[in-house]
This record gives sequence, C-alpha cells and structure tokens, in this order.
Amino acid sequence: MLETKHGEFELIKNYREAFIMDDFNNRYVDVFNVYKYVVGDYSAGMLRFKGFTEDNHHTIPDYIIESCAPNCAYYILMNPKFDPKLNRNE
Repeated sequence: MLETKHGEFELIKNYREAFIMDDFNNRYVDVFNVYKYVVGDYSAGMLRFKGFTEDNHHTIPDYIIESCAPNCAYYILMNPKFDPKLNRNE
C-alpha cells in the first residue's frame, strides 16, 4: 500500500518506474475518488489520470494502447476506499 496525501492506494502496476509520489500528490484531485482504479501516464512530460470503475476496468489495456504514447511510463492504482456514490459536484 502507498500512503499519499490523498489516502492509501495499492500499486497494481508500475511500468517503467512511472510512479513518483510528489507528482501524484501534486496532480491528483479528489474527483477520482469515485473510481476504483486510476491509471497515471506521462505524455509529453505531463502526468495524466484516467479513472476506471469496477465495471469497465477490463478496458485499461485498451486505454493504454489507444490513448497513451507508445511505450510511455504508466502505473495502475487501486483505491480500496473508493466511493462510487460520491457527488462530483461537492
């Protein structure tokens, strides 16, 4: 488990040592707490996030192939305390 400013996350995959705690803490926003899985990838030197639910997490490999730069550094986190009922407008 990783202890971050935004809570605990489980690091599922860390391709090319992509996970950098400071980058994550500075870029993550709580709107992603509604997702069980969060993919972080670096494109043009910027960290991007994409959230996935329990229902669509099987599409993560497709997302990486289709939306990420070829051979880019990325990681997959699981948020064990995600809450799909959170209101995104709060």
